[in-house]
Amino acid sequence: QVQLVESGGGLVQPGGSLRLSCAASGFTLSLNNYAMSWYRQAPKKERERVADISSAGTYTNYADSVKGRFTISRDNAKNSVYLQMNNLKPEDTAVYYCNARSSAPPWGNYWGQGTQVTVSS
Repeated sequence: QVQLVESGGGLVQPGGSLRLSCAASGFTLSLNNYAMSWYRQAPKKERERVADISSAGTYTNYADSVKGRFTISRDNAKNSVYLQMNNLKPEDTAVYYCNARSSAPPWGNYWGQGTQVTVSS
């Protein structure tokens, strides 16, 4: 019933931009009870957390590799989370996953199916 659906991935040239979206549905609690993150997994690499945002959107955190280039945001009224990616580099190529973690019972940790981002000339 819980569902996170990522969209917005695709092929982009180095230096280009993409905006990823994560649409949430089926949660027992409203989205403002969940901290949200974007993760990515590149070929032959472990899954890496790239960005976090608190339930109210007050605090954000980024991996050093994307700091200054990526921006995570959320719109709880639209049940959505976004990742704006600028100045993309080939090393950003990965499958990007949306993650939700509840901050109140019932506890949960949920994942989307991922969206492919390919940065190549």
